[in-house]
Amino acid sequence: MTLIGENQAIENGEFRYIGPINECRSCKLKTVCFNLKIGRTYKIIKVRDKRHNCNLHEGKAVVVEVQELPIIVSIDKRLSEGSITKIEPKECKMINCINYEICHIATVHNDKTYRIVKIYESLECPLDYDLKRAELTD
Repeated sequence: MTLIGENQAIENGEFRYIGPINECRSCKLKTVCFNLKIGRTYKIIKVRDKRHNCNLHEGKAVVVEVQELPIIVSIDKRLSEGSITKIEPKECKMINCINYEICHIATVHNDKTYRIVKIYESLECPLDYDLKRAELTD
């Protein structure tokens, strides 16, 4: 559960939590807003009727129930489900590539290990990396 601006409080809507904001330091409800994982994406599964004044959002902040979405990245095709690995950034500047976003996930840290939960389809790579789309957990 968290608070989000009423303009963004749409069931099935998604947002990425960027972390605590200085303007919120003195707010009595900040612990409700700051209870998410920085950089992770969340899906709003229920919008509640409860609203609060908020200095950050235009209008009010709304109580929402959220579900943390899985981390989807590109991995080397030699890795397997269940394995523990570090995700190394790809040497690629092809921002027009359809897979660029999952090859350059800002929330994945190359000094941290992740478990591969599920491996999906192979990805086409203009630089000939052998990649598959995968779901990770930290």
